[in-house]
Amino acid sequence: MATFVLVHGGGHGGWCYQSVAKILRAQGHEVYAPSLTGLADREHLLSDAVDLNMHITDIVKLIQFEDLNNVILVGHSYGGMVITGVADRVTDRIANLVYLDAAFPENGQSLVDHAGEVILAAREKMRVVDGMELVLFPGDDPMGFYGVTDPDQIAWMKPKLTPHPWRCFEQQLVLNNEAEMRAIPISFVFSAVQIDSLTDEIRQQIREFTQGRFWEINTGHDLMISEPELTADALLGVALTLS
Repeated sequence: MATFVLVHGGGHGGWCYQSVAKILRAQGHEVYAPSLTGLADREHLLSDAVDLNMHITDIVKLIQFEDLNNVILVGHSYGGMVITGVADRVTDRIANLVYLDAAFPENGQSLVDHAGEVILAAREKMRVVDGMELVLFPGDDPMGFYGVTDPDQIAWMKPKLTPHPWRCFEQQLVLNNEAEMRAIPISFVFSAVQIDSLTDEIRQQIREFTQGRFWEINTGHDLMISEPELTADALLGVALTLS
């Protein structure tokens, strides 16, 4: 049995992993899919204190208080920033880092540094609410970016999306235990959009770097919503390689 901690991306919450988590649990695995502070079911905790560091702390505390070990730590999109920071703080508890169509940052990078034009486009529709700079408002119809096209899936997810503090995206990631953290095995799961941006040479390099823990799913960015079965299969594949 494996232990999965699934970290969502910007504007989402633990809810986005419902279908994936159900499949993993049906296979006997332990699954945690928390919402980060200020988002989704924790939107009532939104304040100007919410930033990348707080979100890293959210997951660190979950791992510590639930006494989790040998964790397969999964991050989607912005969640890649979060899981990298988490692994730096609780390195000895992490068995594998899974970047699910996610940012794969270097020390000192912000999501703005890493994602460039994509994340800056979100800033163009930023609003200031109670002194906080917020982006990814559901009413701005971000489905094109998320890559979800099924009407039923869109109807399910739209009411659950919440605006995200901009400071999370512009704050730089600080790693204090990088050498040991980078020794943790890594896996990548790419959507069609992300994989199309990679050359065959880079794909081969990634396969070698991950020792084959590399999956491609022909769908949009929110692959855990649009293709939950294939996403769960990839995560089960990660668990199998570690068993």
